[in-house]
Amino acid sequence: MIHRALDKSKQKEVEELFTSVFTSSEGEKEGKLIGNLSSQLASNIDNNEIICFGVYENETLIGSIFFTRLQFSKPILVYMLAPVAVSAEHQGKGIGQELINYGLNELKRRSANVAVTYGDPSFYSKLGFQALSENVIQAPLKLSMPFGWLGQSLTGEPIPTINERPLCVKEFNDPVYW
Repeated sequence: MIHRALDKSKQKEVEELFTSVFTSSEGEKEGKLIGNLSSQLASNIDNNEIICFGVYENETLIGSIFFTRLQFSKPILVYMLAPVAVSAEHQGKGIGQELINYGLNELKRRSANVAVTYGDPSFYSKLGFQALSENVIQAPLKLSMPFGWLGQSLTGEPIPTINERPLCVKEFNDPVYW
């Protein structure tokens, strides 16, 4: 399997993967929602505000992940991991965890300070994420399930408290995702 950074040219491939994965696991409505989100994100990959990684097997995209920058007034590099997808036939083999670790290592290499995500604590805790109080780092929009707000330091230092709500990329600036 080959991990690599993806660019805008992979938009269709990425959209098809996310639509398929989320349709089979969450239903058609969620599949369309996350497929559209991934398409919008992929069309704006700039390798700074929006970063996308993929994992390939025999030139077929079998997994993909996005990291998007959260902007604060202080100079700190915080990225949000979301969404992530692994094709149904490749799930349960550790490919998602491998891909997330690959992405987190790339963020460390780029001197990012913190990674956050909004997801299942039992899954993400295996990858070093811990419950994150909004008193430490707030989500860009109001969370419908605050227990799913998770973070990890990428520097070895404790996650710094940032007393402001960050700005997110425009693609996530919709309450439906929160």
